[in-house]
Amino acid sequence: MNSRFSIQRLGAQGDGIASDEGREVFVSFTLPGETVTAARQKDRAALIAVLEASALRVEPACRHFTECGGCALQHMQPEAYRQWKRERVVHALKSKGIACEVGEIVPCRPHSRRRATFTARRTEAGMLLGFNRHLSAEIIPLEECPVTVPEIVSAFGRLRAIAGAICATRGPFHLAVTATASGLDVAAQGSGRMEDKQRRAAADLAIREGFARLSVDGEIVVEPKKPVVMFGDVPVAPPPGVFLQATAEAEQIMADLVGQHFSRAKRVADLFSGCGSFALRLAAGAEVHAVESDAAALAALDRGFRYATGLKKLTVEKRDLFRRPLTFKELAAFDGVVFDPPRAGAEDQAKQIAKSDVPFVAAVSCNPVTLARDLAILLAGSYRLKSVTPLDQFLWSAHVEAVALLEKPRKRR
Repeated sequence: MNSRFSIQRLGAQGDGIASDEGREVFVSFTLPGETVTAARQKDRAALIAVLEASALRVEPACRHFTECGGCALQHMQPEAYRQWKRERVVHALKSKGIACEVGEIVPCRPHSRRRATFTARRTEAGMLLGFNRHLSAEIIPLEECPVTVPEIVSAFGRLRAIAGAICATRGPFHLAVTATASGLDVAAQGSGRMEDKQRRAAADLAIREGFARLSVDGEIVVEPKKPVVMFGDVPVAPPPGVFLQATAEAEQIMADLVGQHFSRAKRVADLFSGCGSFALRLAAGAEVHAVESDAAALAALDRGFRYATGLKKLTVEKRDLFRRPLTFKELAAFDGVVFDPPRAGAEDQAKQIAKSDVPFVAAVSCNPVTLARDLAILLAGSYRLKSVTPLDQFLWSAHVEAVALLEKPRKRR
């Protein structure tokens, strides 16, 4: 049913929120203060027209905006958009009773995202490659993307071709693409089982098109050039499909914040270390113990360290920190701890850190809600929050990263 709505505020995912008969209605691609017409279905409404536009509404940067589900806020004035993201962190902290000055958000440049996951599907008209339509399984073919790096955007045609070469399923599948120093690393998931002939043809195409690596479901099909990413001055060859920070710039800024905080630390634990974006940088000035559950990521970190020069001692440990966090007794060996968990946060690990006497702690998070929960645990354990810095890695989305730095006064002996 088509209705008229007055948008009151933005929700956590960037949707406009209106009130209708006492119930919240979410209207995508709208802004506070706007009057719109939209087609309502339960608690959501699809925008039809903006009757009264906000002064904060601007022209979107991409022709696919409102169709492609990759971006939620291209229509919002940049300064207001950044302030809204910062307020997400502020609000999450306040909800846990944490009073702290939150720094200005570190902005994200257009064309800076070095990894993206596309959806592909074979149709009668040919191979589709793009992002899903907002709140839909429909694939929107892409002709441009102002978020991702030019190396990925210019390869859309080649990526469609490689998706067609590996496709052995009638359904959709995912293609994770990472821009590395040696070329594009393409990792497919769910594209189906290839016969030997198809596999050889896909490998030949990947070589001709200049891809650094092609893998399917974690298995390397061909690797003409080993993909390389730089963590500071250390080159690392990540395994297929491994997690990397979305932008190299934000990764470096986060590492600098943590490194400065640990300037007096001599032995540091990097928890949820991944391939070593923190560990290998920190090892330039301190001994580091890296803990990670992903064996392939940990092996890449270890190889990077062994081939690097000028670093202090670095050890690695494969361990599921959700099931078996480092205990406060184990943490006694360190004077610095950085933890960068998935969106679920690190509640049990935070409890152990809170019991410890580690003087310097850095909490890195992509989820303000779980970050606030974990910080509350640390503050209850006598830590003091020194700073919180939000960062925008996912331009025009609702996602926001943050780095929180904490200290605990050393006990007098």
